[in-house]
Amino acid sequence: MSAENPWLVGIDIDGTLVHDDGYLSDQVVEQVKRVKDLGHHVFVATGRAAANAYPVINQLGLDTGHAVCSNGAVTIRLDPSHPKGFAVHDVKTFEPADVLSRLIETVPNAHFAVEDLDGGYRFHKPFPSYALGDQNVETPLEELLHHPVSRVVVLSPDHDVDQFLRLMDEVGLQSVSYAIGYTAWLDIGPKGIDKGHALGQLREHYQHTSNRVLVMGDGRNDIDMFRWAQNLGGHAFAMGQAPEEVKLAASAVTAAVTEDGVAQVLKSLEGLEFFQ
Repeated sequence: MSAENPWLVGIDIDGTLVHDDGYLSDQVVEQVKRVKDLGHHVFVATGRAAANAYPVINQLGLDTGHAVCSNGAVTIRLDPSHPKGFAVHDVKTFEPADVLSRLIETVPNAHFAVEDLDGGYRFHKPFPSYALGDQNVETPLEELLHHPVSRVVVLSPDHDVDQFLRLMDEVGLQSVSYAIGYTAWLDIGPKGIDKGHALGQLREHYQHTSNRVLVMGDGRNDIDMFRWAQNLGGHAFAMGQAPEEVKLAASAVTAAVTEDGVAQVLKSLEGLEFFQ
């Protein structure tokens, strides 16, 4: 089915679609399927690398269309005939040497990793087992500096988020875009690239011209996506457990991920017509 005037829906994964333990509720899957079957454009928009995002995309029953990964640096085309279930549609990269050198000087005890063009990671100190997926290799710090990458990841166990934010302001990362998660975790991507930018490119690709745009997320890396949707006259929903600054950036707040906030919003999609 193809909706006459479809919505474009962008949904974050961690803390939005899935719980902290990776649980994805049947209600959420049911509502994503309902909206997709009505002919609306439903895209996952996540900080996860493509290989880590795909299992959730598959669980949702999304096997055609596109998805935004790596905070907008990577867009994939879903393809059930492909061995991986997807093919890379677009990759944005940058040279990591300058930013990594500054960070190494500022937070010398931090753990650093880079995401390569194939979606794999190289790291110089161990990360949590779930963080980098299956495709990763330990390598000397020096070897992280000298090839184009789609992301630099920094984990700093010595700092809390507020301390880390202050440090990053001092570093002044003007040449790249960055987002900080709940812990002292920093994702750095190409300048001007974020989930909203990537969804904007998909909006053009699908020739979606109306203001029927809806996004949902729970993290600081979703704030640019919220602004993008709101600038188009669309809706941005923060999850109920999101940090206060994320809620303040949204146009509305739904229930927490543990209360199926995504399903609640999608159930009400038809009702949003009255707010357009």
